[in-house]
Amino acid sequence: MESEGLPLESYALSALMLCYANNGLYLEAQAIWDEILNSSFVPNIEIVSKLIDAYGRMGHFDEVTEVLHQVSARDSNLLPEIYAAALSCFGKQGQLEMMENTLREMISRGFSLDSATGNAFLIYYSSFGSLTEMETAYGRLKRSRILIEKEGIRAMSFAYIKNKKFYKLGEFLRDVGLGRRNVGNLLWNLLLLSYAANFKMKSLQREFLRMVEAGFHPDLTTFNIRALAFSKMSLFWDLHVSLEHMKHEEVIPDLVTYGCVIDAYLDRRLGMNLDFALSKMNVYASPNVSTDPFVFEVLGKGDFHSSSESFLEFTRWKHWTYKELIKTYLKKRYRSNQIFWNY
Repeated sequence: MESEGLPLESYALSALMLCYANNGLYLEAQAIWDEILNSSFVPNIEIVSKLIDAYGRMGHFDEVTEVLHQVSARDSNLLPEIYAAALSCFGKQGQLEMMENTLREMISRGFSLDSATGNAFLIYYSSFGSLTEMETAYGRLKRSRILIEKEGIRAMSFAYIKNKKFYKLGEFLRDVGLGRRNVGNLLWNLLLLSYAANFKMKSLQREFLRMVEAGFHPDLTTFNIRALAFSKMSLFWDLHVSLEHMKHEEVIPDLVTYGCVIDAYLDRRLGMNLDFALSKMNVYASPNVSTDPFVFEVLGKGDFHSSSESFLEFTRWKHWTYKELIKTYLKKRYRSNQIFWNY
């Protein structure tokens, strides 16, 4: 009897080894691994990759390198996949120096950097490295003529946002190429966000127009980036024009959009005009949030948005509509104001 192409005894040993490794029992897992190496059995790539990942989670990084060398001595045909597993393990655990050393060793043995590995490197440097290290990794990717993929773009952008380097974010997005269409509106939305972060309203409007002229159709995130900026700056006319444009493009508002309108009016004590402001929006729809989370990293969540999420979280059984959320929120605001004035 065989399982996954392995003799039953070998399969049982491998399964037991991984069970030990996944439960943090390093010595027990290592003993079985040594037994496997001393037999004629050559483990497959799936088993070795899982062992490497488990060792990485336990922090046994030197053992990961040792496993790499042991397997390469047994079966050199597995080297490309084993190197990929080791690089992934080091990267996910933030061991950037060991990742670099492994890459150099891999290249010295005649293997090249492929797109998946190059983009993974960029993500790991974006998560665990400095901005300089991240930019160096991006430069290497470009020199290798490897196209940066969507997740790589998001990872680098998040690093710039986290460090509030919005000008550098804009430079990076232009370098990637705003005309790229295989990532949707991601590049344009991030560029708009870089201007909205510092409320550079003229630049925000200028780049929005360029986006449309370039043949890109604004999506929900595009509109909400602008709506949040207009709301925070109390630009009511621009907010309403944006809502009309949204309707024309048949983009359905989400909780963020409603929050922009409600917060703008209540912050300026214009609550009496709220019915008029919401008259062209479907307040009987079910609330949802479909805006890219990047937006909240930069502009935060409005008070209505945050409060509504709390209502939705604590009363999941209830079928909410925007109208009910607004009514509940207004009651909460009224009570807060009453308490304030009583003091």
